[in-house]
Amino acid sequence: MVRARQRLVLGAAVAVIAIGLDVVEVERARQMLSRLGERLLARTLTEGERSYVDSLGDPAPAFAARLAAKEAVYKALQALPGARPVGWREIEVQRFPDGRPQIRLLGKAAELIEPHRGVTIHITISHSRDMAAAVAILES
Repeated sequence: MVRARQRLVLGAAVAVIAIGLDVVEVERARQMLSRLGERLLARTLTEGERSYVDSLGDPAPAFAARLAAKEAVYKALQALPGARPVGWREIEVQRFPDGRPQIRLLGKAAELIEPHRGVTIHITISHSRDMAAAVAILES
């Protein structure tokens, strides 16, 4: 059973279903890219993410941030039954026109959340030279 805590936000009741957090060392991401290269990128990133990461002079911080975001979302999704088989490429990090991150679910992840109409995923991502971190919140 999923426990939800309700709070009042701008006049609407909101239930937080789950929170996911992840941190990735940028240097570790850089080493993984160096060692596994194309194979790693093809296994973990969607075409849209790949296009963004490839457009950067140093892809490691953005790659680390996307890994952290995907893992944070995956952890939050674990509050829903049947979430274990969700894969890397089924969670996509996109950007709103103003630069804020958003999540798009694909494949099994989209199927998983489909019966839970009204569930929203909020994501925040940050990275420095050394670390990337992300927090995901599932709410209804």
